[in-house]
Amino acid sequence: MNKKELSELKKHFSAASDRFTMNRVATAFVDVDRNIHNIQIRPYHSIPAEENECLMATLKRVLSGTLGKGLIEYEFPQETYEEGGSQNILYGALQSKLENEDDVSLLMHQIADNLNYLSTYAILIGQCNYTVFQKSADEAENPYDTYEYPFLIAAICPVETRVDGLVYNESEESIERKTDCDRVVAEIPSDGFLYPTFTGRGPDVNHVLYSARKPKKINVSMVEDVLGCVFTLTAQEQKETFLTLLQEFVKDELSYPVITSINEKLKDIAAEYTNEPDLPVIDDIHVRDILLDSGVSQERAEAMQQAYKEATQDKPIAVNNLIESKTTITLDGVTLQIAGDAESKVRTQNNNGRRYVLIDLDSPEIQINGLTARVAEQRGDDDNADTK
Repeated sequence: MNKKELSELKKHFSAASDRFTMNRVATAFVDVDRNIHNIQIRPYHSIPAEENECLMATLKRVLSGTLGKGLIEYEFPQETYEEGGSQNILYGALQSKLENEDDVSLLMHQIADNLNYLSTYAILIGQCNYTVFQKSADEAENPYDTYEYPFLIAAICPVETRVDGLVYNESEESIERKTDCDRVVAEIPSDGFLYPTFTGRGPDVNHVLYSARKPKKINVSMVEDVLGCVFTLTAQEQKETFLTLLQEFVKDELSYPVITSINEKLKDIAAEYTNEPDLPVIDDIHVRDILLDSGVSQERAEAMQQAYKEATQDKPIAVNNLIESKTTITLDGVTLQIAGDAESKVRTQNNNGRRYVLIDLDSPEIQINGLTARVAEQRGDDDNADTK
């Protein structure tokens, strides 16, 4: 599933679209002991308007996020196709269109019995259908040549217990303490999934799209125990792995120009694929060439190449997960944050044994704590400017 396909699906995920329908919604409440309460299966259009609008908005949020970060596609391992396996359970619920109570109950229990969750939560599952228009070679859609993409979309929503303290009792005309509590279902899911994926503009029952509200804190239990897939590194972990390898294998060849050059070359690769539907990735060959082009020695570049290949197990990392939006320089008591277009204004210098970080100023005025200050004119010798 690529960016273009995700964008198309999100665009039409709306009650206002004549190409999209949500047919049924299954809901359940799960307590802290993993007990399921009140499984309901309802036709979407039989639900009161205010409630079904809320359901629609919550389920659509499952598709929020960026592919490769908050939205990660997983392939089902072979064993999940067997009876009782996660793919088998999902496929059964998909085929029954959430009409069969046994299939729905099986799916609810697959989630509740396996999900490691710290609090009570609600499960919301929508059974949807998207009418896909065939496209010609010039990307023009043909409304007379269509096919259907049926899918399930599920949201795991935390349930918060809310006690409001003092309230006004209208019947008694008094202010008193509230004795009961409300269980409020969060409108933003913490986890979710889309099954099957919308790949090649059609259903791919061999893959599932997992959605995490916090890409840096993915619930591994959802991926491995509920969906039965093999967990891969998060976007943050991919970046940390890349930086660790650079620190270990490039070592003392790392410098301000080398580090900023690596980041710029990663940006260049991403820019080349801006209009492409697939996410750009870098393999070990890319890594070696980027390092060589940035001034790293061949020995260190090739060592990094091999280490990267082993660390990623021949599964290239998405370039966007490695790019830094700004350069940060940290030293004792000082932190500098430099936007990408200003990196060339910063340089390091060794002058008579003392090391400096210098910033070229286009104006004699700078902002300090919100105040405008002027930098005094003074002649300096830049002959010792260091490129390291």
